[in-house]
Amino acid sequence: MNVNYEYYRVFYYAAKYQSLTKAADLLGSNQPNVSRCMSKLEQELGCRLLLRSHRGVSLTPEGELLFSHVQVACEHLQTAEEELSGSRGLETGSVSIGASETALHVMLLQKMREFRMRYPSIRLQITNDSTPQALAALRGGRVDFAVVTTPTGAEGPLREVQLGSFQEILVGGPKFSALAARKLTLRELMEFPLILLGKETMTYRFYERLFLLHNLSVRADTEAATADQILPLVKNDLGLGFLPEPLALDALKRGEVFRIPLAEPIPERHICMVKDSSRILSIAAKEFEKILCGKTPGAATG
Repeated sequence: MNVNYEYYRVFYYAAKYQSLTKAADLLGSNQPNVSRCMSKLEQELGCRLLLRSHRGVSLTPEGELLFSHVQVACEHLQTAEEELSGSRGLETGSVSIGASETALHVMLLQKMREFRMRYPSIRLQITNDSTPQALAALRGGRVDFAVVTTPTGAEGPLREVQLGSFQEILVGGPKFSALAARKLTLRELMEFPLILLGKETMTYRFYERLFLLHNLSVRADTEAATADQILPLVKNDLGLGFLPEPLALDALKRGEVFRIPLAEPIPERHICMVKDSSRILSIAAKEFEKILCGKTPGAATG
């Protein structure tokens, strides 16, 4: 059965206000046209829906049954229209982001602050994940973006956009402060307890590759779940750890940890936005993407 949706819409207003005249006024139509639509709907469905009298209209049992379904559908559509209208003006909506710890602290918090100042009514939802977890959430449609560090391992419809770079450094606590006066080789580093993120993280794979380039096999004496756990472990002399330089600066200034130079340079890493190119972003998410990428919010994008 292929019934014209407009008939259902007319029926909704006629049944809700129990008046064909009121329905015509609200629809910007006239009473004869509304009556004609109702007659056609009754013909299509093969049953009587409305009982007409000088006081207006009332519903038959079949009309009551139909209205219980039409009411839900029409009001859901009205709500959707209102939400879309609000999102076009960026008065409503939400943006969800899967972020790694390093990306969150080095770049994302600042971008979130800028977005919130421009669009205070938009909700921001952040999940703090490892890079693989953030990409899994993106593939599953649970977040709009992943903001993570390289290497990302993004494949298929996932597209990686570099947002900025950062440098990681090796740091140690007071017990290892003497090492700050010399350059340590990676081979010599193997003689000291090492703190790394877990093997399931892309950061671990990054250092695994770095050590392999020098024919060494990396080994963690202590594994941390997130980057922000490494600093207190280092402060308490549980070993040496690699940290993004911005995350270590305050502790370095206070003399709580010490920078240990390495003979072999640590390659620069990048913070990336990863998005699913097969999905269409909401208006709010598109505006957040512009801020992430350093574009002017509100400007047209191709």
